[in-house]
Amino acid sequence: GDKAFAQFLTDEIKEERKIQKHKALPKVSGGWELEVHGTEARLVRKVAGERITVTFNINNSIPPAGDEEAAEEEHKAEEQEEPDITSTPNFVVEVVKDDTKQTLVLDCHYPEDEVGHEGEEESDIFTIREVSFQPTGESDWKDTNYTLNTDSLDWALYDHLMDFLADRGVDNTFADELIELSTALEHQEYIKFLEDLKSFVKCQ
Repeated sequence: GDKAFAQFLTDEIKEERKIQKHKALPKVSGGWELEVHGTEARLVRKVAGERITVTFNINNSIPPAGDEEAAEEEHKAEEQEEPDITSTPNFVVEVVKDDTKQTLVLDCHYPEDEVGHEGEEESDIFTIREVSFQPTGESDWKDTNYTLNTDSLDWALYDHLMDFLADRGVDNTFADELIELSTALEHQEYIKFLEDLKSFVKCQ
């Protein structure tokens, strides 16, 4: 059984390598520096007395296909080899100003119904879900800090927050490139996982 499993994995790895779009991870424009630790990626950029950090994790970042979509995808898959799997992770934007002890933290995500609807130029492809202040330099965020949930937020305030992000380079273009980067990273990790699984299965 293990031999057949290992053979299956070998073929699978070959196939995945064939459809791998990026041998190296795609860059995000706008002077962002990328750090990757396993499944977590961090993009950092410094602008006029501020440091902006965007963190995301590729785990659980591929939205489940709905039944109708799955049927459509299967139909499409018969015509073309592989359906395009896209990774749309939640991401956290942290803005630190040099002279404050607080970090503004914005928790963003891609709403499932928005992604892939081209043509609506005006609408944003990501939304801000929560906003809070956290003490700068502390890795553990405090639950006692007030967290603003954007569901019940005044639209004008929400628009200003989106503009605030756009001014710092976190806009639709960035969000598109983040999807591209995340998808490439996810695929790279998936191939690595298959390779590790193959070694594990073959190990006597």
